[in-house]
Amino acid sequence: MQAAPFSIFGRRASGGASVSQRRWRAFRPAVFLLAALSGGSGFGEPPAPAEKPAVLIVVGAPGEEEFGKRFSQWAKLWQQAAERGGANLVTIGLEQKKESTDRDRLKQALADEPKEGPGELWLVLIGHGTFDGKEAKFNLTGPDLTATELAEGLKPFHRPLAVIDTAAASGPFLSKLSASNRVIITATRSGHEQNYARFGQYLSEAIADPAADLDKDGQTSLLEAFLTAARRTAEFYQVEGRLATEHALLDDNGDGLGTPADWFRGVQAVKRARDGAAVDGVRAHQFHLVRSDAEKELPPAVRVRRDELELEIAALRETKSQLNEEDYYNRLEVLLLEMAKLYERSSDVQKAAPPAQ
Repeated sequence: MQAAPFSIFGRRASGGASVSQRRWRAFRPAVFLLAALSGGSGFGEPPAPAEKPAVLIVVGAPGEEEFGKRFSQWAKLWQQAAERGGANLVTIGLEQKKESTDRDRLKQALADEPKEGPGELWLVLIGHGTFDGKEAKFNLTGPDLTATELAEGLKPFHRPLAVIDTAAASGPFLSKLSASNRVIITATRSGHEQNYARFGQYLSEAIADPAADLDKDGQTSLLEAFLTAARRTAEFYQVEGRLATEHALLDDNGDGLGTPADWFRGVQAVKRARDGAAVDGVRAHQFHLVRSDAEKELPPAVRVRRDELELEIAALRETKSQLNEEDYYNRLEVLLLEMAKLYERSSDVQKAAPPAQ
């Protein structure tokens, strides 16, 4: 009999279970999820739903001292943005003394994170990557992390999730990790772009930069940071007279295809795939690590429903050519009226709230 597949994030259940085993599986997800993911042997309560965002920064093996300095600086910019945004912050890979491998520490950090809730989880991979023609890897100090392993470890997550892989040869991570309610960004469009990637520098600089706020709403979204970083990366190669060896991609609609930055004008995608695949960008434009004052005032439940309505409006606009004009505007009116009422109720609640002491 073939052994059940094993992942660094836990062993998947195999068939042929007894009655007692089936009963165990019925309640194990609710009671034993943390221990199963972390590889522990004891029971543990699952984490409470996430209300606050969390940023998990993983700095890979530098290879050379100069790269190590650059990666540390990029991580520092992400740390500063996370602190400004009031996010829970975990950094892996910069410690001098380590009691476990970085891959094990990443495994544990993911196990400790709530799997549900409105708070976004940002997973930022900074370093080098490789591709052997079949599997892409993110290079860690110690055992490397494959795209397949990371995909397995992220399966339990149903909260908003952004995975940003700034390494060379990171393209295959996009198709492996793509799913609903996720934003996936890779520094390259394939595993064959294996030269050192500079995209990570420009993205770390843009994520909290007011100059990257393309729509001038007082906050820089992940989409805006992606577009700004991709533009600056292209400008680097143009100014240096070099052939570009990296082409970043973004996927946020779950189709695993990805969209390059040059398909956008402002924050709107103006190009379409030949096969009619849905465009990316709307969900990524809803991720803000450092929110504006107005955005901070919105209760989490209001923000979640607002985001849902924005996605519904975007999807409706994609089908405009397939609907008659009256039907289209009737559907649009319903969504816009609900959006207006949502903001109105939120404003009333804020006015009724007692002043902060």
